[in-house]
Amino acid sequence: MVKIRLKRMGMKKHPFYRIVIADERSPRDGRFIEQIGYYNPMEKPAEIKVDGERAKYWLGCGAQPTETVRVLLKKTGVIEK
Repeated sequence: MVKIRLKRMGMKKHPFYRIVIADERSPRDGRFIEQIGYYNPMEKPAEIKVDGERAKYWLGCGAQPTETVRVLLKKTGVIEK
C-alpha cells in the first residue's frame, strides 16, 4: 500500500520534514516514490508547502495519508474539512 507521510530531515532538535509518497514497507527516512512538499515547524508560523495537484493525484490513486499529513493537507486546502 502507498502512504503519504513525513520524512524527517534537518539537524538534531531542529526538525524539517518533507512530505513524500512512499511504500508503507519502506523505512521512515528511506526510499520514496515522489516528494510533493515540505513542512517546517520551526518557523513561526509553521511553513507548509504542498503541490496540491500531485497530492490529489496520489489520493485518487488510493494513497493513504498519515494522521499528521492529513492535518497538513487540510490546512493547505487540498482536502476539504
